[in-house]
Amino acid sequence: MGAFLYGIYLQWKLDIRSKTLLITCYIVPLLFFAIMGGIFTSVMPEARYTLIQSMTVFGVTMGALIGLPPSLVEIYSSDIKKVYKANGVPLYFGLVLTNISAYIHLFIMSIILYIAAPLAFNAEIPENPMLYFASLAIFIAVSLSIASIIGLAVKDQAKTSMVSIIIFLPSIMLSGIMFPIELLPKAFEIVGKIFPASWGYRVMTDSTFQLENLLPLVAILILAICVCGILLRKVDK
Repeated sequence: MGAFLYGIYLQWKLDIRSKTLLITCYIVPLLFFAIMGGIFTSVMPEARYTLIQSMTVFGVTMGALIGLPPSLVEIYSSDIKKVYKANGVPLYFGLVLTNISAYIHLFIMSIILYIAAPLAFNAEIPENPMLYFASLAIFIAVSLSIASIIGLAVKDQAKTSMVSIIIFLPSIMLSGIMFPIELLPKAFEIVGKIFPASWGYRVMTDSTFQLENLLPLVAILILAICVCGILLRKVDK
């Protein structure tokens, strides 16, 4: 247990020095919030009621999909994997540590948005904060599980970035945070439900517990964990 906690500490220090993580988990999401928050609330005053949720969905999705995969490629497609094996460290250790570290960073970024949005743009605080943060915790975990699949499946840094962007763009555009999902063509609305961002936005805007919005996230998380287990076995060979 001590070695595990020390590993989390070391990963945290590495992540703090990582420019990629700093940009994807903090700078870009907060810059997007500062610019688009003002635009959203000016063009659509009613956007302030869901501004915290929409900005958080963007930040978490970007931090997970763009920020995490390169770290996993660096571990499992380099000599770091050999060091793990040589010292008898389970290969899943790297996956778990990077996910925990990224999870902490994304949660911190989400708290910053939660505090800053009402102060900067008079955004409405969610009616049920406990439900909101519970939904946020699940959404971050699901987003990171999808990012983990990308990082384990694609072993080239350039290709990883390309795949991440290909998944990130429709995740955001079809999630409902940019404009109401009802305005999308039916086909796009259906495609949007494939991505966690769409369901994450729904559960975080719910004022009461809605099982039908939570179940898809749980299903995606379970499926992603199973896929990650299969990919780890392939990496070990």
